[in-house]
Amino acid sequence: MSDEQLTANNAPEPLLIHEGKEFLIITKPAGLLMHGLPNKMVQEPLLTDWLTVRYPELKKVGDDPAARPGLVHRLDRGTSGILLVARTQAFFERAKQMFQTHEIRKTYVALVRGHLERPRGVIEKPIGIKSGTTLRSVRSSRMRKSALTEYHLLEHCVRSGDVTEEPGFKSSLVEALPRTGRTHQIRVHFTAIGHPVLGDLLYGPSKQPSWVTRLMLHALALEFTGPEGEVLRFTAPLDAEFLAIMRAAGASRKA
Repeated sequence: MSDEQLTANNAPEPLLIHEGKEFLIITKPAGLLMHGLPNKMVQEPLLTDWLTVRYPELKKVGDDPAARPGLVHRLDRGTSGILLVARTQAFFERAKQMFQTHEIRKTYVALVRGHLERPRGVIEKPIGIKSGTTLRSVRSSRMRKSALTEYHLLEHCVRSGDVTEEPGFKSSLVEALPRTGRTHQIRVHFTAIGHPVLGDLLYGPSKQPSWVTRLMLHALALEFTGPEGEVLRFTAPLDAEFLAIMRAAGASRKA
């Protein structure tokens, strides 16, 4: 079983946050696959289908417009949150460069196992690919690349003692700021320090709490310099399912 199986296939549709001439900002729901794979039929909704129906010009934008129209970056199927989509090839090239030079700042919210000891920290551990798989690890030397994630502790959570399932379960709500853009970086880094993201069946324990019905990772915000030199910041509020699991974990934050 993969982490994607924690989320039903009937994920809600994306939400449009901003529509500009050069780019879109949307919120991807957890459970929605972003795009198909080469030589593989996909019998489920895709984010790219939703995009091209509404914005057919995207079919001419990107490095591989047929497969990933307009997509400058990606989120795992199980991750919800904010996405930047290019509407023109010129902006696609500019955004791609900004991601490569880390000029686009990303902020995530995650609920991780256990109580983090420090209120803030930096996880600086290179990430490689496990031999014979596509999984990432800080212990693997294959295709090893530097990776750095900053985090801020938002709240220590303790599940209510009145519940019948796992009373006293401890977790931490954190804000994670990846300063590099490696695949699965936040998930791998928090697992490496002994605090895997809840709902992560790829990098965390195979047995998850029954009340955790999704990967508890949400892309909250993007900040970058716009076409006119202005600083732009967009946010995607936490969805109802994420908030419900936070409350079940004992978090007091409302959003």
